[in-house]
Amino acid sequence: MKRPLIALCTIILMYAAPASGQDVPPAPKEKFSGYMFGDFFYNVARDPAYMNGGSLTNSISSGEKDYQGFLFRRIYFTYDNTISDRFSTRLRLEMDAGRARDIKIVPFVKDAYLKWKSIIDGGDLIFGIQPTTAFEVAEGVWGYRSLEKTTLDLWGAIPSRDFGVALRGKFDESGRVNYWILVANGNGSKNLPLNKHRRYEATIHVKPGGEFQFTLTGEFRGQPAIPDPNNAGKTLSNGVLTGSVFAGYGEPGSFRIGVESFIQSVANGFTPSTATAPTSLQSLGLSFWGGVNLSPEVELVGRYDLFDPNADADIMAKGNSRNFILGALAWKPDENVTLMPNVEIETYESAPATAAFDASVTGRLTFYYNFL
Repeated sequence: MKRPLIALCTIILMYAAPASGQDVPPAPKEKFSGYMFGDFFYNVARDPAYMNGGSLTNSISSGEKDYQGFLFRRIYFTYDNTISDRFSTRLRLEMDAGRARDIKIVPFVKDAYLKWKSIIDGGDLIFGIQPTTAFEVAEGVWGYRSLEKTTLDLWGAIPSRDFGVALRGKFDESGRVNYWILVANGNGSKNLPLNKHRRYEATIHVKPGGEFQFTLTGEFRGQPAIPDPNNAGKTLSNGVLTGSVFAGYGEPGSFRIGVESFIQSVANGFTPSTATAPTSLQSLGLSFWGGVNLSPEVELVGRYDLFDPNADADIMAKGNSRNFILGALAWKPDENVTLMPNVEIETYESAPATAAFDASVTGRLTFYYNFL
């Protein structure tokens, strides 16, 4: 009885196995990954103008003095699939309630894109909800998104995601000079455009040698025209033009430094007190950061940002710039776990004819961990 059974199994295996030299499509390569980060926070200081619903309403760390609690600021769950040698895809869900109160943490689509590899020599085509071009390199050198966003994202100059089509590649075989071009809806990760206008963005990424690298980014975002206050029935353009530059250098396991700045202009976005016709609204941001490894598991991190949402010299533009200071100690008790006691401080420009605003100070114990 055993011999007929063995013979039958042998025949089945012979017919099921591919013939020698036959092309067999590779199995899709799949990967799940995810991480979470959040804080225990305590608002050490707040200006009464913030607490009483006054003009100081957009502090980075929300809430009145002595407000405290536990907070998840981000949960990521990512599925990557290498469909073939030419195609790959990513689906990423984010669960984020921000710093808002009484809101459940609900998932939404952060990334959903298809990548067509080497559609041209040295260039990949990416279609769908995807990262915008200005963040990846700077965030990689900064390395502490769990502590705070990079300056373009923090001050809302350019969204971190958009729905569109991109071409990303390199100009030379060495990969020292790279490009990334994106045409998108201009509505973040939402599924439909706000209007008929689109957003256009391009980044040049240069790695001249060693651990030094820098990027140059330009973005134009179309917006609907606005009424001309001096000509009834006429309109004025209201597009947004943003330029940014980043430079960073680091020695793995030793130290890293980075500087990033941007300037943004909104056409006809501001009317000075001494004029009747609107002019461009100019905003600017500047960020410096650094980290020094005290040991393989411990890094001392510091950062300073300046942000001015209206750099005009007119009196109406005063009282809104701010300084942001972050100091942290990052300890990795495990390869996939980081604990970071830190403090965030904001100081504010005084508005004309008003008392100076007190600084906002928030102490935090931030946690970060990979769970896949």
